[in-house]
Amino acid sequence: MDIKKLQALVVDALEDVKAQDIRVFDTVHLTSLFDRIAVVSGTSNRQTKALAASVRDKVKEAGGTILSVEGEATGEWVLVDLGDMIVHIMQPAIRAYYRLEEIWGEKEVKLGAAKRVSKRTASEPIDEEPAPKKAAGRHLTSSQASTDAVPAKPARKTSTSSRGGAAKTASDAPAKRKPAAKKPVGKTIKVAATKSAISSAKKAPAKRAAAKSKA
Repeated sequence: MDIKKLQALVVDALEDVKAQDIRVFDTVHLTSLFDRIAVVSGTSNRQTKALAASVRDKVKEAGGTILSVEGEATGEWVLVDLGDMIVHIMQPAIRAYYRLEEIWGEKEVKLGAAKRVSKRTASEPIDEEPAPKKAAGRHLTSSQASTDAVPAKPARKTSTSSRGGAAKTASDAPAKRKPAAKKPVGKTIKVAATKSAISSAKKAPAKRAAAKSKA
């Protein structure tokens, strides 16, 4: 049986009995003994036994091979050996103690792919993941989005004169006028000359005449 179809049957059988935390791992790169390993939790001994029985019955109905079933006596850890796939059905405390995910969990298989396989026939091509759907509507490219996000700045307008149409420069601006000097505010008072100043002014022409006569 195809390994992808086998893992799909196992997942469906576990979900029929409401298994908890189902995880499937690809082990092809780790060992040559089996290709898949499934780890699943059951809340009680009764549920773990029912999960193992569901897997066994569903695989048999599809024509698969059951090599062995171990641990049904206690129900704490039931192992179902399907040849290419090993199923570990464990109670939560046992699962937390042994941590099988840390040993085999390097490459996990998505359960969505396993469910899709179970709805197909073995002759149909099987894809792990569907092709992404194209979103409706038109989308902008990265260059268009960047240009649309930032609006373009308008070009600066150069002021023109009304006559010639030439651009105004700094020299065309009118020169600033200097402020006029302020006139002193208030009345002017004339002071009369002193007597000494008047006498010295009268003596000045006499001294000049004496100097000329000596010369």
